[in-house]
Amino acid sequence: MPYYTKEEILRHSVKPGISGWAQVNGRNALTWEERFSYDLEYVQNLSAAFDLKIVLITIRKIIQGSNVGVRGIGTEIDFHEYRKEQQARNVQSNG
Repeated sequence: MPYYTKEEILRHSVKPGISGWAQVNGRNALTWEERFSYDLEYVQNLSAAFDLKIVLITIRKIIQGSNVGVRGIGTEIDFHEYRKEQQARNVQSNG
């Protein structure tokens, strides 16, 4: 949590589920910023209809076998490491 922006913290205002808007839109292929963007879009548009849409897309993707990834291959680094690297780059460019 210490690395989240104020806006990104909003994603924790809802309970996590077995799937999500970011998961059906690219999962690990997304950058951290894209994942947060999808999570925030979900929080801002929370509704039963949106949840149903996510469930239906999830079922379709499971049946099709799409967006299946292997841990560590083509995925981004852990968020903690990612933000530490971002902060280090900001310090270097500003000082």
